[in-house]
Amino acid sequence: MDRLVIDDRIINCFRNNLRLEEKSENTIEKYVRDIKAFWQYVGDKLVTKEIVIGYKEYLLSSGYAVRSINSMVASLNSFFTFEGCEYLKIKTIKEQQRIFCPENKELTKEEYTRLLNAAAAKGNIRLKLILQTICGTGIRVSELKFITVEAVKKGEAFVFCKGKRRSVFIVKALQKKLVRYAAEHKIHSGCIFITRSGRPISRTNIWRDMKKLCKDADVDPNKVFPHNLRHLFARVFYSIDKDIAKLADILGHSSINTTRIYIISTGTEHRQRMENMRLVI
Repeated sequence: MDRLVIDDRIINCFRNNLRLEEKSENTIEKYVRDIKAFWQYVGDKLVTKEIVIGYKEYLLSSGYAVRSINSMVASLNSFFTFEGCEYLKIKTIKEQQRIFCPENKELTKEEYTRLLNAAAAKGNIRLKLILQTICGTGIRVSELKFITVEAVKKGEAFVFCKGKRRSVFIVKALQKKLVRYAAEHKIHSGCIFITRSGRPISRTNIWRDMKKLCKDADVDPNKVFPHNLRHLFARVFYSIDKDIAKLADILGHSSINTTRIYIISTGTEHRQRMENMRLVI
């Protein structure tokens, strides 16, 4: 195809192709969402390379983070490849690797503890356990469905995500809590964190319930979302082990460069290390 006009039929074909490529449902929805956002920008016009480049500049001027823009560009390039329009593909924005992260982005261990206490005070034991499960294992929130009664009893879960299967250890303290929770709620097999209808609890519900804890826990809502618990696990693990390759395997990362993003220090920590060098005499 050497001409491209976006419509619902094309997007649905792209969605089906992503399924054939065995992409996860979350990845598929993300790609489709990015294509629809671009479609809204383009309208019924014929897509040209100039329009695609203009869209990237539009996102940049609208205040989107470079990582977010590059992610959207990756979605578009995948779509253009599927449609046989390689000539429309554009380059991502090059950005130097960050050497520290903003203080207001990463959750601290103290804030995590306050969130746990707030969940307990509200009587939401399931949410408290979910937070501890994600933070205590480093799994993605979408991988909670692999925390089953059978896995907990063995102390090891096998997670299948992004075409890869990996082993996740469940520490004894967490194992005891989860076994007790399952027994109290008469969950004898399968996924532990389920709704009343027996389906695995959704990430949307977890995200919403976490946000409800912020005021009582005195934690900035911008820091509170499931993936930041995974970041906290990574930083604490690395501070003890200092083995980034092992951490990448535990987190299920294909590239150590992705893992590096998880373990960068805060600006305060970075500044303190520079002060401790005492090279200005």
